[in-house]
Amino acid sequence: MPFVPAHDLVGPADAPRLAFVLHGILGSRRNWASFGRRLLERLPGWRLCLVDLRNHGDSHGAHGPHTLRACAADLVALAEQVGAPDAVIGHSFGGKVALVHAREHRPAPRDVWVLDAAPGPRTGAAAVGDVERVIQAVRLLPMPAPDRDAVKAHFADLGFSPMLAGWMTTNVRPGDGGLVWRFDIDAVEQMLADYGREDLWPLLESPPEGCTLHVLRAGRSDRWDADTVARLEAAPIDTPVLEDAGHWVHVDAPDALMDLLVESLNYSA
Repeated sequence: MPFVPAHDLVGPADAPRLAFVLHGILGSRRNWASFGRRLLERLPGWRLCLVDLRNHGDSHGAHGPHTLRACAADLVALAEQVGAPDAVIGHSFGGKVALVHAREHRPAPRDVWVLDAAPGPRTGAAAVGDVERVIQAVRLLPMPAPDRDAVKAHFADLGFSPMLAGWMTTNVRPGDGGLVWRFDIDAVEQMLADYGREDLWPLLESPPEGCTLHVLRAGRSDRWDADTVARLEAAPIDTPVLEDAGHWVHVDAPDALMDLLVESLNYSA
């Protein structure tokens, strides 16, 4: 039976345009709520569907395998309930989900925005990055945790930034005996492994008809090497750069990101 992920619809119910917004690994739809509300102030005629990807937030109970394709199929099931999206905006892991959705399901959205996610497989040193280190830290924290301060202190003691340590406290919820994670860490690792294997260069080099692909790079992100950038810029797609932003583009450069999205999506119904 198709799995329909948890989601929030934001904006007027009669809006003629709909965009799905997808968070990154270990995140949730809550990460994009404030940005989404501000975006709608500048995009009359649009409605947003903020999605919890499977095994994150409130989206639990999906059967495996837990892959990008499975996440994309979840979006198809969601569209049966809320309508097909005119645009899909995905950050990091969610960006690759958006690309797989555009590759495998027709009609593809008119616009697909990929926010700081390199399209190719992750190999060598790049295969072990910040997210993998966070997952290792997650497994080292005994659960249930007594309170959010204990969660924050755990990550700070392991050398993570105050921003990351604070953000991890948004990923817990009350459970038996204390706080437990909102995500399923075993399933998340399966998803991350598939993310690392998936090669989406063929899609970027031959986009679906009627679909504009936008792959945004954060200038201070560590996800891009010179060869990848050169190949990206040679593809028949839009390749904006936010030079002063790190990977969390909607936190580091929300106004600049919003300007790009508004310019792209401000078309009539």
